[in-house]
Amino acid sequence: MAALPHPDGIVQTAVTCAVITVSDTRSPATDKSGALMQSLLTSAGHQVAHYQLVSDEPTQINNLLQDLAAHPDIQAILLNGGTGIAPRDITYDVVAALLEKELPGFGEIFRQLSYAEIGSRAIASRAVAGVYARTLIFSLPGSSKAVDLAMNALILPELVHLTNLLQT
Repeated sequence: MAALPHPDGIVQTAVTCAVITVSDTRSPATDKSGALMQSLLTSAGHQVAHYQLVSDEPTQINNLLQDLAAHPDIQAILLNGGTGIAPRDITYDVVAALLEKELPGFGEIFRQLSYAEIGSRAIASRAVAGVYARTLIFSLPGSSKAVDLAMNALILPELVHLTNLLQT
């Protein structure tokens, strides 16, 4: 889905992003969801300035998010992995605690769209999005199908608009 035109006529620009995969088991060679995020972003004309795998450790995730948000060129940080309810799934908890403004509609709509595809298993998703230090943060499940759904249905159509709102 393409980005919707902005009612104020703001011209679409490339957004500079960071992609983070949260996993104790993936490597760059096996990180299909991280690769998909990067591919979809660049295909839509955006830039991926940083990519990193990080283990399911709260301090590592928190420090990385703070470092990336402090980088003047990073406008959006997209994470995948760790949003479920398994004992090691702590990405949601770290991201939610950091956010200054949450975008509750993101998680709500993502779960609704997921329900249409996977049924009641969608209730286990704790996908979340919001703003920290004038930087957009999207945290998605680690499955490639979930990444594809969120990126194409929600993130890519609104990424430019949301980043423009943070610049005003």
